[in-house]
Amino acid sequence: MPTRRSFAGSAPISQSPSHHEELQDFAMHVNFCARCSAELTTRFESGRDRPACPECGYIVYSNPTAVGIVVATRGDKLLLVHRRHPPLAGYWAPPAGHIEFDESIQEGTAREAKEETGFDVSIGRLLNVYSQANTGVVLVVYDGQIIGGDMAADEEEVMEVRFFGRDELPRQPAPTNGTIVERMFFQSIEELFEDFRNR
Repeated sequence: MPTRRSFAGSAPISQSPSHHEELQDFAMHVNFCARCSAELTTRFESGRDRPACPECGYIVYSNPTAVGIVVATRGDKLLLVHRRHPPLAGYWAPPAGHIEFDESIQEGTAREAKEETGFDVSIGRLLNVYSQANTGVVLVVYDGQIIGGDMAADEEEVMEVRFFGRDELPRQPAPTNGTIVERMFFQSIEELFEDFRNR
């Protein structure tokens, strides 16, 4: 089984006011050029200081990555996973994961659903996009229908896979000490649950 990262990426994101500087710090600690291996310097580019290569001109940008989420149903039941890892470890949520470079967001979202739950999911219409500064991710949410496969929880990623009816969706407390990513993810889950209840 391939090793995968949790959808938030690497370390949890700080809530402190200096988080923007921390993100810049992360980029500034890239010391060598990914193209030619020359030592990087700093250049003011597109409104801010960025690591840049004096030899080939390569510039290091800190850009958010896409995370696919699918609201997958079978009949009138919603497919959820009980998350094992941050963000929102211990919470119920739709299948979600990072999109790889060589796949579309729809392809990556279907792959993540298969890996976490065992089900084949047909990705449907775009439901929402959640974006917030300094999180490092953009959440892209699709509707989906289960078209095959068998329930098989990936125990490295999730603790349980289960179907919930509209009146069975879990009521979960907001994370009291959550990171920026966790708060955004929780808000998106609450909105998706409410939308499903009202279908």
